[in-house]
This record gives sequence, C-alpha cells and structure tokens, in this order.
Amino acid sequence: MVKLYVEGGGDSGALKTECRKGFTQFITKAGIVKRPRVIACGSRRDAYESYCTAIQNGDAAFLLVDSEEPIDASNQNGKPDEWTPWRHLKNRAGDNWDKPHTVADTDCHLMTQVMESWFIADRKALKNFFGAEFKEDKLPPAKSPTEDLRKKAIYDSLRDSTRLCKNKGEYGKGSHSFKILSDIDPISVTTASPWAKRFIDELKKKMDP
Repeated sequence: MVKLYVEGGGDSGALKTECRKGFTQFITKAGIVKRPRVIACGSRRDAYESYCTAIQNGDAAFLLVDSEEPIDASNQNGKPDEWTPWRHLKNRAGDNWDKPHTVADTDCHLMTQVMESWFIADRKALKNFFGAEFKEDKLPPAKSPTEDLRKKAIYDSLRDSTRLCKNKGEYGKGSHSFKILSDIDPISVTTASPWAKRFIDELKKKMDP
C-alpha cells in the first residue's frame, strides 16, 4: 500500500484522526479511486523523518508538507513533474532536509505556503462552514494568487473574517482546519494552486495509472 505522510495533527490522537479523515476526504473528492493510506505525523520534521524511515524500509510513499515560504522560481522550471521541491526543503532555513537517494521529486509535495492557502481558494466552503456572520471581505482579494499569500497574512485574514462567528467561533487550527479540509472543493483548490494540482496529478499517476 502507498502511504502519504502529511504534516498536521499535532500531538493529539483525536486531531491526528481528524487530519487523516480530512486529507482522505479531499483526495477522494479529487477523484482518486485507489487512495493512499494517510499518515498524520504532527510536525513537519516528524513527517519528513517518518517518510525517510518508510523509504528505508522499502515502502512506497509520498511526502506532503507546507512550503512555509515562497518557492524560488528556480524550483518551478519546466513542467510540474520537473519541479524541485526537495531543493526548496534543502535550502530552507530550519529544514535543510536531504532527499533520500531512491526517491524522485514527484514523490514530494508542498502546500504553498500553508494548508490554509487551500481554504482561501474555496471561499464558498468557508462561508458555508462558518455561516452568515463570516466576513468574506476580510480575506485577501480574490484576484490575489493563492500561492503568493504569506503565512501570517492567511492566518490573520481567517481570524478577522471569523471573529464575529458565534456558532463556530473564530478560526482555530485545531478546532476547524481538518473539518474545513473535508469540505473544500478540490477543483477550486487545484485551479488556484499549481502545487496542489501537481499533488493531485502525481497521486493519480501513482494510484490510478
């Protein structure tokens, strides 16, 4: 079985269960029939180390983590299957991760720049989730390229747009993130995010050839 090691879920067993469900639901709605087994790893470092252990054990696996920062244009040359996310993770201060020798760049995927970037791409889902008190005008302008949005700007806009939501409350990563992930439309996300499209396309190649 192919495994997908993802950043997310923290140290809570319950939250890791929600994380697995959220990503599995997103992948399912994206039309992938033979789905990978999602492994919620907590921190990005734990995701990387767990992925490397799986590769050493001979498992077929993908890695999915936040890019955390803008991706240099040199890592996005050519077609998406020629992009070099491992080089981004090697050069990023705080990571300095080496690519396992036996894997390809198409086995590594980035949520650019954080998972919540995907939420911004589906404003309808956010409105449906938070209800009538959700303030869409507090989000970045719709014309803003999703992958150019910085981490702080995304979190600030989600907080500001949900501040008055009495039912669900102000956006909280633990309280809401994976429930929203289950709700968002993969087509909206992959249309707005070339890296998300690359992720789904490569999963389809691997899982549903």
